[in-house]
Amino acid sequence: MNIKRAKQEIKDSIEAYLLKNEDGGYKIPSIRQRPILLMGPPGIGKTQIMSQIAKECKIGLVAYTITHHTRQSAVGLPFIREKIYGGSRYSATEYTMSEIIASVYEKIETTGIKEGILFIDEINCVSETLAPTMLQFLQCKTFGNQEVPKGWVIVAAGNPPEYNKSVRDFDIVTLDRIRKIDVEENYEVWKEYAYQVEIHPAVMAYLELRRDYFYRIETTVDGKVFATARGWEDLSEFLKACEVLGKQADREVVHQYIQHWKIAKDFANYLELYDKYKRDYGLERIVEGKYTKETIEKVRYAAFDERLSVVSMLIGKLGGMFKDWFTEERFVTLLYEELLRYKECMDLNQVLGEVSEKYAGLRKAEQLNRTEDGIWRKVLCTLEEYLQVQKKEYLSGEEAFARTKEMFGQETELREKRVEDTLGALQSAFDFMEEAFGDSQEMVAFVTELNTNYYSVQCLKDNDGERYNRYNKKLLFGAQQEEILKELDEVEQELNTGIKEMN
Repeated sequence: MNIKRAKQEIKDSIEAYLLKNEDGGYKIPSIRQRPILLMGPPGIGKTQIMSQIAKECKIGLVAYTITHHTRQSAVGLPFIREKIYGGSRYSATEYTMSEIIASVYEKIETTGIKEGILFIDEINCVSETLAPTMLQFLQCKTFGNQEVPKGWVIVAAGNPPEYNKSVRDFDIVTLDRIRKIDVEENYEVWKEYAYQVEIHPAVMAYLELRRDYFYRIETTVDGKVFATARGWEDLSEFLKACEVLGKQADREVVHQYIQHWKIAKDFANYLELYDKYKRDYGLERIVEGKYTKETIEKVRYAAFDERLSVVSMLIGKLGGMFKDWFTEERFVTLLYEELLRYKECMDLNQVLGEVSEKYAGLRKAEQLNRTEDGIWRKVLCTLEEYLQVQKKEYLSGEEAFARTKEMFGQETELREKRVEDTLGALQSAFDFMEEAFGDSQEMVAFVTELNTNYYSVQCLKDNDGERYNRYNKKLLFGAQQEEILKELDEVEQELNTGIKEMN
């Protein structure tokens, strides 16, 4: 299955495992809460989904790559303790607390969250001395003589043997005590994630043209060569930094991330073309509706790769605007909620203190992603600004609230301006697409990408987009037609098979 489906299955399992009875105990007893084992190729996002699940379920996360550990750190260090059995004194070996178990308790102390995920990566690649410990861990949920705390779900991940020579097979006894989920790479699923984390548009445009280069592992005379989802994401972050610095990544730099020379060289060449397309077509002019007839003619008669690259660049530009809209919308919503509380208590200083405490709690519990963290910090800064204005103008009571309400009105105006600019840019993009390509496969690709991007979906769900809705209906109708024709073909094949068998 793909990583998106695997994520949902793990999330459903965690919710089931943490479901409680009326007496407060877990509905599924700990002994029946099977550890989950994710098996799949490296770099497809197994680790990332753990962090996402923990935030969405509002639980803790402790992650370990077990190959970095020795038996001593996993189980604990041995020490001798004297014990009396049957009136005789004996020396018995015991163990200090496992570093891994200790980390779980530390996480509980630090975050205040008593339930969570203990994630062990590369579990089937451990050393010979540590292998029995891992089997014990999966079968009994213990390291040495310490048990994983109640309320902590075990999820492990490993690589199939074709990707790692040091892989160890699990025996039937172990496999009969776990839930094994096999995952595989899937570009369409990764693309949804890529839009959310703002993967560089050049990477998105390239992979749309070269989908078979998204994930590839090959054995050559020079050893293993590979391109992975992790490599593309890390390269994307570096490319965005290079743009800020005014630098260019060449093929050698690309190869440091995409360790498949043919793909790295091909992408580096495409990156040069991509920069040329950006200069030639001028994305800013397109979304402002200021493009020329010459631009239309140029893209209309361009090669297919170039036309699709322009569409991807346009989606990338709009994607940034949709993300800014989402951030602004979320910020104003949170700020409004806090100002409602200010209206009730008429003490902005009190509200600011409570928001600061709430933000600190969310950070401590590790429940905020980068975007949400930035939004909360902006809310805090804005409330502090409101308070400073009140002090500076010697305002209190109703006057202070009225002044704050006035300043908040400016934020709502900015939000409305953001909505107007974003939808205006979308309309200009549709104008360009219609004039350049009409009702073509490029338009289908454009609308499909809008449906894939999380932020554009949220924006268009909340705001009416007449042309988007029109083209989207066409797209859905086309997809339904294809599905119906496929089903009819299957029925026809079954009938033909049945007729042959009767004859």
